[in-house]
Amino acid sequence: MKLNNLLERLDHTMTGGSAETDITAVVYDSRKVVPGSLFVCIVGAKSDGHAYLPDVLAKGAAAVVIQEGSALPEGVSFSEGTAVITVANTRLALALISAAWFGYPAEQLPVIGITGTKGKTTTTYMVKSILDNAGYRTGLIGTIETIIGDRHIPSANTTPESYLIHQYLRAMLDAGMNAAVMEVSSQALMLDRTAGIEFEIGVFTNISPDHIGPAEHKDFADYLHCKGLLFKQCRLGIFNADDPHTADVLKGSTCEVETYGVCSPDADIRAEHIAHIHEPGYLGVRFDVAGKMDFPVELDIPGLFSVYNALTAISICRHFAIDIPDIQRALKAARVKGRIEMVPVSDAFTLMIDYAHNAMALESLLTTLRDYHPKRLVCLFGCGGNRDRARRFEMGEVSGRLADLTIVTSDNPRFEEPQAIIDDIKTGLGKTDGVYVEIPDRREAIAWAIHKGQPGDIIVLAGKGHEDYQEIKGQKYPMDERVIIKDILDADTLR
Repeated sequence: MKLNNLLERLDHTMTGGSAETDITAVVYDSRKVVPGSLFVCIVGAKSDGHAYLPDVLAKGAAAVVIQEGSALPEGVSFSEGTAVITVANTRLALALISAAWFGYPAEQLPVIGITGTKGKTTTTYMVKSILDNAGYRTGLIGTIETIIGDRHIPSANTTPESYLIHQYLRAMLDAGMNAAVMEVSSQALMLDRTAGIEFEIGVFTNISPDHIGPAEHKDFADYLHCKGLLFKQCRLGIFNADDPHTADVLKGSTCEVETYGVCSPDADIRAEHIAHIHEPGYLGVRFDVAGKMDFPVELDIPGLFSVYNALTAISICRHFAIDIPDIQRALKAARVKGRIEMVPVSDAFTLMIDYAHNAMALESLLTTLRDYHPKRLVCLFGCGGNRDRARRFEMGEVSGRLADLTIVTSDNPRFEEPQAIIDDIKTGLGKTDGVYVEIPDRREAIAWAIHKGQPGDIIVLAGKGHEDYQEIKGQKYPMDERVIIKDILDADTLR
């Protein structure tokens, strides 16, 4: 592609080179530079792309994009034939250049973007389930994976770098997809990963204090602001009317607005007559949709937050003119790996896997499960190593307060000793009257939980969710809780 075509939507100044230069690749990782590349210098939290310019130029890059005011390596020099493009923000530049490189795929595909502290992952799968059930071919980009037809690509981030987003959207078009749904994190909005995309629909699920710290958002106000950026780049915004911060997120929005909710009588789409379903080995929920649509829904996923997720999906999919029976069937069948994922083990008690890996998520999960009045609520979890120790105290305290029995075990210890992490969790548990057992080996802990299960129990394996590994001393070892459960049941059968 000609350089001038890549720069057509980008405010920039250029010295050297020619706008007619043929570009062979767009690259932001210096290791991937080939002759004729355009290299974008990204200023990251841990490294600065400008530092790699000597290597990039030596490999034959035809053009480089640098950020105004950035320090260049001592002695770096550009030949007359190298195009040096200066911009105010190289992350924004990467997004706009990537969109051009892949032929502006977001303009040829309706893209739905979902942002919020909780609910993004489950809602994207619900939307995909409904649209696919109605005959659409829907791509998905999210925390667990990117789905393009039969391809499932594991994710490193909730929302990938802008180049990957446009690469995936182009691949979706080439594979015959006619809709796309994606999780949009506040980090992605802050770092311009979705810049240049006009979303067909943008969605706000909820917000609570999270992702605040030196490497993320400086404070809650910044977190709120970044969530709101989505609604300056979408045609229609759909908002949770029950969230107390919705008005703040709406500030400065340029889209049409619709709402959904459980408690707000004026919401466009509402849930009424909510009823929990608790049968042996099974939890679910049913409710009636009211407002601009009117029909009953039953979900094989428990809890009020599942109702909110379903309302979000319904609010989105009604704009695709989908028949009500298609919505009902799809929601009944929707499943998300590692998100309140029930695993059949016994008709006497219920066992589930969930990704809850911080105090806020664990409290929400256990509070929801309390509504099902279990004989005992059993919570098995550990905490990740080389992470904020306060998280361990907090999760211990939450489980001690809300669970009838806590099984303290290991998660991803990374470079810490598992016992040191467990001791921190026990410090939090010690602030409560909660009963707990300590079983450091996670496989043994899961086997103990299953073998000690009692009629009417709800047992939660928290923290790992969709992950299929355990990280110890820099190595990732296979560990899929579904496989572990199957092995335990198979061994029991052979006894």
